[in-house]
Amino acid sequence: MLVPSLDAHQASHPAPVLDVGRIRAISIDLDDTLWPIWPTIAKAEEVLLQWLALHAPATARLFANTEALRAIRNQMVNLRPDLEHDLSALRRESIRMALVQAGDEPTLAEPAFDVFFDQRQRVQLFDDAHDTLAFLSTRYPVVALSNGNADVHRVGIGHYFKASINAKDFGAPKPDVRIFQEAARAVQVQPHEVLHVGDDATADALGALGAGMQAVWLNASGQAWPHGAQPHATVSSLTHLCRLLG
Repeated sequence: MLVPSLDAHQASHPAPVLDVGRIRAISIDLDDTLWPIWPTIAKAEEVLLQWLALHAPATARLFANTEALRAIRNQMVNLRPDLEHDLSALRRESIRMALVQAGDEPTLAEPAFDVFFDQRQRVQLFDDAHDTLAFLSTRYPVVALSNGNADVHRVGIGHYFKASINAKDFGAPKPDVRIFQEAARAVQVQPHEVLHVGDDATADALGALGAGMQAVWLNASGQAWPHGAQPHATVSSLTHLCRLLG
């Protein structure tokens, strides 16, 4: 029996046509859409380790590198699935567990997390991010829509946005259609009038499609589309997005 190729599979789900004239608002993801997230997290973990070396040396010895810190953070994901939508709480509780395991004072989790969180806001935007946000925000109300814990105002891009919604404050992460619907409500339009832009095929593009929005998938690495229903457009960069909407 012949197995259909990916191209044949996608052909059975033809991509919808982007209707620029229907767009009355833009929602856009943050991490890995406006900046690369993992260099940011790695630097924040390095700064956290430096703080622990001064204030919780036993913990710094037991968790002596960023890989160990990330491993206990990932362990917390399994221990506390109720916190899946709250990355700050997951990180804070993983720090607390590390302190307890090392025999240090668990109340140090709060100031330790503050150090991590401050560094986590120091992102390096993609080269075309400012120009893209300026382009979008002069044409549409723009909503930041993220599962992460970046603060657009602390990052320095808050002036581009009419609203900023994250999974922690809303109580559910993308691809839950309700968080997309909340983005539409925040700027007083209907979901079908919103174009969502993001790098995650499932959380961003598929979630937006499920909410009745138009979706643009930012696919900088040239990955194959993994689902049946397809986004309205795929772009390789934010600059490409601006050309598409221009």
